[in-house]
Amino acid sequence: MPPDTETTFTMELMYRRSLGPVVGGFFTGLRDQRVLASRTAEGRVICPPLEYDPETGDGVDELVEVGAAGEVTAWAWVAEPRRKHPLDRPFAWVLVRLDGADTAMVHALDAEGPDAVRTGMRVRVRWAEERTGTITDIACFEPEGT
Repeated sequence: MPPDTETTFTMELMYRRSLGPVVGGFFTGLRDQRVLASRTAEGRVICPPLEYDPETGDGVDELVEVGAAGEVTAWAWVAEPRRKHPLDRPFAWVLVRLDGADTAMVHALDAEGPDAVRTGMRVRVRWAEERTGTITDIACFEPEGT
């Protein structure tokens, strides 16, 4: 492709999704400062909850509460946050396995710097001051003990 035909643009897809009892229950729980997960027939606890067991495809409708704290299982540092990132200062994207869950959820971790983040560290939810029943009800995670 000749260089004079290239351009750079940002494409965004805006959409709405209707919430069923599982995802709707999850968001209602967040509004009430509770983290809910789905339990499969085999007893696996999936957080954030899914409407179907990812291994069997069977429907899942049992919601159970998991802890608001957990362990970082993986992370990546963001030195230059973008306009739509959850924090306006450097932060880490983390996978957090909440206490009582068998899977991890991705969210932002507010940490001093990359040297303050490690796999296996304990973190907890920092709730948004105003909660509306969306994923942003979790403002971010923060290291336990801060």
